[in-house]
Amino acid sequence: MSFSTPALTLDEMLNLARRLGYDGIEPRIVSRHKHGIEWDADAAARKLIRRKAGDAGVALCCIATSCRYADPATHRQNVEETRRALDLAAEVGAPRLRVFGGAFPDDISRQQAIQTVADGLREVADHARERGVTICMETHDAWTAPDHVAAVMRQVNHPAIAVNWDYWHPVRQSGCPIEKAFATLNPWIRHVHFHDGSARADELGQRAIGAGDLDCKLVLKLLKGISYDGYLSGEWINWEPGEVHLPRELAAIQRLEAELG
Repeated sequence: MSFSTPALTLDEMLNLARRLGYDGIEPRIVSRHKHGIEWDADAAARKLIRRKAGDAGVALCCIATSCRYADPATHRQNVEETRRALDLAAEVGAPRLRVFGGAFPDDISRQQAIQTVADGLREVADHARERGVTICMETHDAWTAPDHVAAVMRQVNHPAIAVNWDYWHPVRQSGCPIEKAFATLNPWIRHVHFHDGSARADELGQRAIGAGDLDCKLVLKLLKGISYDGYLSGEWINWEPGEVHLPRELAAIQRLEAELG
């Protein structure tokens, strides 16, 4: 994910990914990263972005957005921004779009919030399917309890709407074990944010894989059990320099995969 390399241009990011052995990159938009994959990229720029990724043999595995739907005050704006982001993803060749559920006011019940998020995703679902993009709602912010995300998925019930399983947040914020979260969400998992960290709710502490509180090997085992064929996207935000952690974390993932056979 481009949080590891916020100062790199797209060419530099693709070259680094290829040199280190990464299969894809996940550009985060609207975060002042230097890759240039943004809403204001014109048609020629989008075509060039797609060609550069293809020539490098490095996939644009997902476009990460901040779109969120639970708050009625910003719901409509975020639905429209999702449509714009879907067009961007389709035109640069990214098959996934990451979104959030988002925080919601205290005077709105959880059930109302589930309905509001489901309504927003349902509005953009056909737009996503027509463009060959799957929208993946992350287990994040007010939506770290897997049951809540699953309730949204059941209400939407659309093949273009799925889950980005960040297995850290349910453990840290909702006290939900990895196996339980997986059992709840596995019918919809189409993208995974992969990392290790502290399980403490009061600490967003990133750790090297194997040095934190998360059983990353178990995550791989569970995904292997459903023949998951999506990406494991390394999300390391404002951490060590990318040149330090990117090769080390990829090697750790590959070791775990080798141990599973």
